[in-house]
Amino acid sequence: MSWIKRMLIGRPLKSAELGEQKINKTKALAILSSDALSSVAYGPEQILLVLVTVGAAAFWYSIPIGVGVLVLLTALILSYRQIIYAYPHGGGAYVVSKENLGKYPGLVAGGSLLVDYILTVAVSVSAGTDAITSAFPSLHAYSVGIAIIFVILITILNLRGLTESASILSYPVYLFVAALFILIGVGVYQIATGRFSPDLHASLGTEVAGISLFLLLRAFASGSSALTGVEAISNAIPNFKEPAPQNATRTLIAMGTLLAILFSGIVYLAYELGVSPKAEVTVVSQIAEEIFGRGFLYFFIQGTTALILILAANTGYSAFPLLAVNLAKDKFIPKMFTNRGDRLGYSNGIIFLGIFSIILILAFEGQTEHLIPLYAVGVFIPFTLSQTGMMMKWLRTRPSGWVIKLVINTTGAAISCIVSLMFFFTKFGQVWPVLIFLPGMVWIFYKIRKHYDTVGDQLRITSCEPVPPIEGNVVILPVAGITHVVEYSLNYAKSLSPHQIIAVYVPFEREEELAFQEKWQKWQPDVRLVTLLSPYRSIITPLSKFIDTVQRKASESHYQVTVIIPQFIPRKGWHNILHNQSSIFIRTHLLLSRNVIITTVPYRLKK
Repeated sequence: MSWIKRMLIGRPLKSAELGEQKINKTKALAILSSDALSSVAYGPEQILLVLVTVGAAAFWYSIPIGVGVLVLLTALILSYRQIIYAYPHGGGAYVVSKENLGKYPGLVAGGSLLVDYILTVAVSVSAGTDAITSAFPSLHAYSVGIAIIFVILITILNLRGLTESASILSYPVYLFVAALFILIGVGVYQIATGRFSPDLHASLGTEVAGISLFLLLRAFASGSSALTGVEAISNAIPNFKEPAPQNATRTLIAMGTLLAILFSGIVYLAYELGVSPKAEVTVVSQIAEEIFGRGFLYFFIQGTTALILILAANTGYSAFPLLAVNLAKDKFIPKMFTNRGDRLGYSNGIIFLGIFSIILILAFEGQTEHLIPLYAVGVFIPFTLSQTGMMMKWLRTRPSGWVIKLVINTTGAAISCIVSLMFFFTKFGQVWPVLIFLPGMVWIFYKIRKHYDTVGDQLRITSCEPVPPIEGNVVILPVAGITHVVEYSLNYAKSLSPHQIIAVYVPFEREEELAFQEKWQKWQPDVRLVTLLSPYRSIITPLSKFIDTVQRKASESHYQVTVIIPQFIPRKGWHNILHNQSSIFIRTHLLLSRNVIITTVPYRLKK
């Protein structure tokens, strides 16, 4: 197993090598922007899916709606730029909300993002699989298996360390950006030279029956799903090389610029080419086929689109563990999320994310497009809270230039709040789980924190609870026969308390009891033997009752009861399945239910 682990993950890294795991702006742009950049593959499509309910003539509204999405993107980029400088140690929406709005708004933001990163992985990988099956329809029946394989591969890649995963994943991301620039450039040129007929689309300003402000807001909210992932950079500031805040800011601006260009280009091409959303073929696939046919460039665009959609999951792998670390440091989730693995990554968070993403893919059979509204609202709630938190910060501290900063954050908060409300009003059937899992997660966070606080109070030396004195030791030694294992354990017991040893034997038959007593008397006449006849063939029940009796009497004299568990260790691990594991069951039962000290004495077999 150790060899397999080394082959998959690589050699362990020293803690001193942590600085070498920091990434530069080029790699950070690739692994932290992949989620946001990949959303251009389905964001414009989400707008058209709403408008098509009125008719193809309404597609021209995608242009002003796209402009509205760009306004929101600008506000978010400027807002998160301020968050990066104000909170350079990372944490994003969780830290901002907790420090400026209070504990529970912070937990809502943190819980939303934790779930959202799981959805990021499931939705991104499933969308990438859809892009593959669009190009190769014969693979459609195997989409769930393909998606799960991709999740496992990305999980292993992230367990190998941030630097190594960034080095590998940056190439597909930049290939995707190049492919879409080619698609948009050639498409705009062909439109300008008149290759496509103006009759393919309704002209801007065409009156459309059935259109309403409510529907336009619904389309705007759906299109805003293209902005998921914008917050990831603010969560992952510790991953950047120094100066981390400046590098993170430049990466954020570069991401926003690329996202704006690619999103605008796809919306414009879809409008000019009169593309209508279809169940089996994505909008980007239709645009590429119209411009290039089903030649090399078409498959190049489909291939890079599939890759970026799959690798967008890596944004979740980069941001989820760091957010989990912040929550774990505040004692709201288990402390195991703060542990670094062999490759200095937070491996518990990475593994947890991979497992739950696979569960989601299996639960929805790879059809996770139904999760996109839930995925989007899970981002816009933290967007709203973080921007509101920054507003409170500027109003409280009033630093130089605070009015402009307040206007930026107020704009971002207002638009994010509108988008969140629109998701609830227009897609309630898909986003209602938020109203259950968010309060549920906050309750879980509260219970975990309460547990840690309670444990801390009891373990603290300054607590008022007195520690009882120990005047002596009574040793209870369960035995199953007269063997070297028992002899070795008995010698150890004599070293602890030579005059307070009680050997306990649990026979199932009277004849067995008498025979063992006779053997013991000849072998160890100086050690007291107690036999507990068990007609119902239970070992743990009579042993527990006997220990309780001894414990009550010992406590009166401030004596401690120690139970010594003899256990032989086979030379090979698989030999364990050939033997009863009574010692393990006894130890577990006593550890969880009795106030005694339990000592396991291992006896290792040589053959």
